Amino acid sequence: MPNTPLSAEQALALDNQLCFALYSSSLAMTKLYKPLLGTLGLTYPQYLVMLSLWERDGVTVSELGERLFLDSGTLTPLLKRLESAGLLTRQRDSADERRVVIRLSPTGRQVKARAKKIPECVMQAVQCNLDEVLALTRQLQSLRRRLTD
Repeated sequence: MPNTPLSAEQALALDNQLCFALYSSSLAMTKLYKPLLGTLGLTYPQYLVMLSLWERDGVTVSELGERLFLDSGTLTPLLKRLESAGLLTRQRDSADERRVVIRLSPTGRQVKARAKKIPECVMQAVQCNLDEVLALTRQLQSLRRRLTD
């Protein structure tokens, strides 16, 4: 692709906006996940919480928020709904009452087995091979790091 600068008009074209490409792709990805997660009884943000807990259980709310790039005002209602659904527990840390520790329930751990088919469904839908998906993921993670540094 040439490094030709865009004209002022081209620079303002919607289809030339990185932010719009990311935003519209995110919407499409969330739409793809909706029926897949519906079978698990999860929303997309709840799925992200569960993915994180399946990776590392017994974390504090603040650790989970950092991992997911969510503030406690967004995360707490998600956790309350997941707790009401019986997928996790929230408990004050006995060593530090300010900290709340999140743990998967037995039901929450069982949902993981049912979720194992989701990545394959997504791979088929995006029509990319594993190397392409991993490369794109690394590029987006790098972009996120640069934006947050």
